Amino acid sequence: MITYPISFFGKTEATAGIKKSWLSQASGFEIGCAVPKEFEGAGGNFSPEDFFLMALQNCFVATFIVYSEYSKLTFDQIKVKAELVVDKDEHQKIMMKKLHLKIELQNVSDLKRAQLLINKTIENGFILQSVKTEIISEIVIS
Repeated sequence: MITYPISFFGKTEATAGIKKSWLSQASGFEIGCAVPKEFEGAGGNFSPEDFFLMALQNCFVATFIVYSEYSKLTFDQIKVKAELVVDKDEHQKIMMKKLHLKIELQNVSDLKRAQLLINKTIENGFILQSVKTEIISEIVIS
């Protein structure tokens, strides 16, 4: 049984300079980060936008896997391709405007249940539901 609240921890240290990369740590892992070239940074490492996109797409995958396990839905593979659109809102404030998820589920045991669980995942994935970003999905089930 899962007990809440749950805390996750990380740390990051960086020096001044838009063209410099830095290291960020969480869960005992370290990863390189940089301001993306699209924002005149150095690029070449993960950006905050990359992490945002990965958090949302992997929230979907993790939640779907949990729902599938408890619902006894079997499948061979799930593939998710994601596109994050950064744009301005109606007040000209830059935001993570849209996330397009192309979800491909292969060799499922029950097509109807798979579609139901995909919809449930999008509606209830707690990281997906914690953001203002519009989520658009394209689903291919075989």
